[in-house]
Amino acid sequence: MKKLETKFTTIRKYYMEHYTELRTYVIGKVRNPEVADDIVQNVFTRLLSLDGIITVETLSNLVYTIVRNLICDHYRHKKFENEYAGYVCSLPCSVQWNVTPECDVAEIKEILECGMARLNEKQRMIYRMNVYDGLAVSEISKTLNMNYKSVENRLGSARKEMRKYIIRMLA
Repeated sequence: MKKLETKFTTIRKYYMEHYTELRTYVIGKVRNPEVADDIVQNVFTRLLSLDGIITVETLSNLVYTIVRNLICDHYRHKKFENEYAGYVCSLPCSVQWNVTPECDVAEIKEILECGMARLNEKQRMIYRMNVYDGLAVSEISKTLNMNYKSVENRLGSARKEMRKYIIRMLA
């Protein structure tokens, strides 16, 4: 237990003495105080979650290594965001802002209800409990007092029938 107290004490002491210095360094690299605060916070969070032995002699090097890696991660993420933004902006307007749905919620609900009406009673009940109530197969089997495999098979066949029906209706 003494090692853990020493580790946390060492990190706390380093944090108290070098926080502003580290924050200033990171602000100089990323040019954004909010991002710098996040990076510095993540540095100390990672330090606290490390399993190895942390000593006063190795702490400074470890901190700046973690800072360097987090700054690289930040710029790598920013590069990806910029590339994606460029890709989205390069799309033609018809592709980019196509917001007219092919069918609305009421139509989809009607298709689902008609499809479920085609199922037998047990399949319909199991399918409804799974889709509308969000119950898992195990929960449905307990609720209906049925065998797990039986519920699983009926749900599978109901899904297959529904899939065929929906594809046929939307084609």
